[in-house]
Amino acid sequence: MIDADDAVHWWGLVLAPALLAAYAYAAAAGSAARTARASGAPAAAALAAPAREAAGLLLRRRRTVPGADTLLWRVGIASVPVAAVMAVLVVPVGGRAIADLSIGVVWFNAMEVLLWGGMWLAGWGANSVWGLVGGYRYLIQGLSHELPHMFALTTAAVGAGSLRVGDIAAAQQDVWFVLVMPAAFVVYLVSALAMSFWPPFDQPVGRDLSGGAAAEPSGPDRLVLLAGRHAMLAAAAAMAVPLFLGGGAGPLLPGWAWSLLKAAAVLALLVWAGGRVPAVRMDRFAEVGWVVLLPLVLLQALAVSVFVVAGWM
Repeated sequence: MIDADDAVHWWGLVLAPALLAAYAYAAAAGSAARTARASGAPAAAALAAPAREAAGLLLRRRRTVPGADTLLWRVGIASVPVAAVMAVLVVPVGGRAIADLSIGVVWFNAMEVLLWGGMWLAGWGANSVWGLVGGYRYLIQGLSHELPHMFALTTAAVGAGSLRVGDIAAAQQDVWFVLVMPAAFVVYLVSALAMSFWPPFDQPVGRDLSGGAAAEPSGPDRLVLLAGRHAMLAAAAAMAVPLFLGGGAGPLLPGWAWSLLKAAAVLALLVWAGGRVPAVRMDRFAEVGWVVLLPLVLLQALAVSVFVVAGWM
């Protein structure tokens, strides 16, 4: 016999990727709407644009590149959406997560590292100049945002006294962490855009490199890579809810509804910011990451630590 908790768990394993795919599609539609407005096309057509593009890529033949390491290339491409799905498993929806790990924050950060490796293999395995440079750009981008991102996660964990994502959400019953640690929240949002190589941090797949790490993948391979990019952005938006926005806390509606609404709001903010902020060069982003973001989030972590020791949190 399967008890109620096991049934919810197994249904969650199906629903979590489905919800992630829905949010990823919404991010793609938002990006398409921005492009449609810039070109004067009807914005309503953007809603179907991701589906049309996906159908076209599924029907297109895969490109073969002489000298490519096909196995590593395909493994790197596939690991991008896999990292996004694995990351979202520790995100609670309405107080319940698929994988309620005691080290959920560490797990989420580890999936980002998996994404690093996947993007590098996607660029390096293709045996392409553009892909290799795009892979290097992503490594530089990752080195620039990883420490600020890690300390933003750590600051939320210190405030709750736990690495379990559900405990962090539960610790915000009185006040949301976005009010207590706004600098960590801003740094987290910036790093969410960077880890998903989303504008303005899309230089790893930039047009000046003919697509960079995404220059050679075509057909289903390209679809998997780009879908993983959107899914990682959606996963990062969902993770912001239990870390800084009180999880499923809210009036009138059930907890799961508040979790989904807050995640949608964060995702909309990220997509909107990606369309408004000019592209950032890698050297400039590296400078900002080490000189501005890292000291800022370290000061925030220090302040939160003092508050915890003093018993104010």
